[in-house]
Amino acid sequence: MPDPRPRRRFIAVAALLASVLLGACGRDDGTPRAQADDTTRASTATERDFDPQGSFSASTRVDNRWHPLVPGTQFVFAGRSNRGLGRLPHRVIFTVTGLTKKIDGVDAIVLFDRDINRGKLLESEITFFAQDDDGNVWNLGEYPEEYAEDGSFDGAPSTWLSGARGARAGILMRGDPRPGTPAYMQGVAPRIGFGDTAVVQGFEKRRCVPVGCHENVLVVDETNPLDPGDGHQLKYYAAGIGNISVAPGKGGREREILELVKVRKLRPPELRRMHEAALRLDRRAYRTVRKVWSGTERAQVAR
Repeated sequence: MPDPRPRRRFIAVAALLASVLLGACGRDDGTPRAQADDTTRASTATERDFDPQGSFSASTRVDNRWHPLVPGTQFVFAGRSNRGLGRLPHRVIFTVTGLTKKIDGVDAIVLFDRDINRGKLLESEITFFAQDDDGNVWNLGEYPEEYAEDGSFDGAPSTWLSGARGARAGILMRGDPRPGTPAYMQGVAPRIGFGDTAVVQGFEKRRCVPVGCHENVLVVDETNPLDPGDGHQLKYYAAGIGNISVAPGKGGREREILELVKVRKLRPPELRRMHEAALRLDRRAYRTVRKVWSGTERAQVAR
């Protein structure tokens, strides 16, 4: 499933994926939105094509085949990462909420994730995504709270939102990603050194992770030119599911490896608890990153 942070960041499961995601991969007439529109725009779109006034008619219905977001779905990744103390066990839990928040004039769906290293919660984050009418999935910002070893709040220095303090939205996934197309930025926030850039590297014939094996897996190479020492990261995407694997590319210090190990549909009480946790982060952001957050409406349950 998708990694909300572009960088930093079988049978039972297959049945669940089929039931959860099947209805999210097309329009009401069964045609994926990206295929119904100009495929050239969907395969070559860049951050310069962001148009909140005319291209987001159903922005919170994210049915991109490489990055579907179905509210109430939770994805668990496990692996190893070097956060300064060697390559230690690392776990990330992503929840697609039923919350929305208007960012830079666009209604976005809210994702809530928890980043656990060595068994300790190091980060909780809300991120915001929207899909345009060509099927491109846009990254509109993030609020990542960081925690010290004792669990205390340690700030949110990597916060950014499109339209605030010079930051701009970027493309997390094109509507029709193709090898050989130009690179695209996944968000632009110069004040915090965020300028993640991606290029479609190609397709891998077959890739297996704990939840199953997948054919014709999309491979995207990500890097941040504003921080060349951070190196490259490879993301692997399975059609109808999203991000299934993360691996280190050239260079870098963290050398993060993650694989999708569990997918499940949350029960209503569980989803309500996720909503409460995500809404707490949204409320705190008005205090901790006031200059970024003050111009936004509060997140709310989708109507």
